[in-house]
Amino acid sequence: MVADGLQNINLLDLKNSFNLKDISLELYQLVSDLYPLCRSITGDGFRETLKILQQHIPLSVHEVPTGTEVFDWTIPKEWNIKDAYIKNSQGKKIVDFTNSNLHVVNYSIPVHQKLSLQELKLHLFTLPEHPDWIPYRTSYYKESWGFCLSHNQYLQLNDEEYEVCIDSSLEPGYLTYGEYFIPGESSDEVLISCHTCHPSLCNDNLSGIAIATFIAKYLSQTTSRYSYRFLWIPGTIGSITWLALNEAKVNNIKHGLVLTCLGDSGKFTYKKSRKANTEIDKVAAYVLTNSKQDYEIIDFFPYGYDERQYCSPGFNLAVGCLMRSPHGSFPEYHTSADDLNFVQPQYLAESFLQCHSMLYILNNNEIYYNKNPKCEPQLGKRGIYRVTGGHKDSELNQMAILWVLNLSDGDHTLLDIAQRSGISFDLIKNAADILLAHDLLKK
Repeated sequence: MVADGLQNINLLDLKNSFNLKDISLELYQLVSDLYPLCRSITGDGFRETLKILQQHIPLSVHEVPTGTEVFDWTIPKEWNIKDAYIKNSQGKKIVDFTNSNLHVVNYSIPVHQKLSLQELKLHLFTLPEHPDWIPYRTSYYKESWGFCLSHNQYLQLNDEEYEVCIDSSLEPGYLTYGEYFIPGESSDEVLISCHTCHPSLCNDNLSGIAIATFIAKYLSQTTSRYSYRFLWIPGTIGSITWLALNEAKVNNIKHGLVLTCLGDSGKFTYKKSRKANTEIDKVAAYVLTNSKQDYEIIDFFPYGYDERQYCSPGFNLAVGCLMRSPHGSFPEYHTSADDLNFVQPQYLAESFLQCHSMLYILNNNEIYYNKNPKCEPQLGKRGIYRVTGGHKDSELNQMAILWVLNLSDGDHTLLDIAQRSGISFDLIKNAADILLAHDLLKK
């Protein structure tokens, strides 16, 4: 079901290009398909995730061996898990990995032993403030093991002996990531990145994965000025790895977005790039300001998702982060409550359309020169007024043409003109197209 709120988004005439109900259901279905998989920063769960994405787009899979040096980091051992449980003294499973992959601390080393309750408690994690939820915990770079369970489960533990088993492996292998490149008319690139390493967490992980996949799917069917590079990577180590192995390509990246936490009902949040005033920052602010939805724009800070790697001082790329509720700002964050009920189809569709609107403007935000800059050209004899007349917004269209002619001086983008004139970007773009067709503008 698509909420009525979708009708309020300023889509810059993009609504006609999409069936909103179909998109919302397709996005939610992909999230649902990915939800059961136990992902981590390495391993078969990550590979299975990419295989499902390959049913939608022909992304490439890259494998980087354990031990590879990537700047100050080293590719870790590969982690995989088959099963895990805690049994009480009667042999009953009281914590079972097959019921929730969050029950095991991600990257736990293999273990199979019997422990007293006091010994076991040293390896247990709960959320007393949310006693029915299971927390999500990791131990990527320090070898240890543990279980996560609801606090209510924890309170029911008796003082007896327990059998614990984590049937996992931590061995030399590979770090895996997915990449999809869509060539455009220019070698200049727009980067779209999302972390793909969390297990069954829908908003913080799967929402960004699904939206990036469908944005890539739709962009692959169009002609674009920019080239687009999509990355599905493990958080932190994945972006560091890609940057370390692809330094020769980095200079092509002119704009970028990190996508995450885009399936909940919270207001839209855009985190600026480190530079703070780049074109993607301006485009994102414009789209959100004109979206008729609640939003917040926040400054860059060196924590969060992979934008902090892309914006590290040695690269300083123009990459922002698009979210709804930011990480850590909602109680469901990194818990079992971030499930298929927490994200909803209509919110995913809204996020998809906001992201697509940003990329639409970015792709069309060109600079023009007025080829007849000394006074206004006579538009009537060229039939331009007939092109714009007869419509409900004919006067606005004519004003858009006059604004484009006046500010097409080589210093103003179409977005600059839209913001100064107060006329929507799509009308300004349409005016530029008309003037270009009548040989009154040049790029």
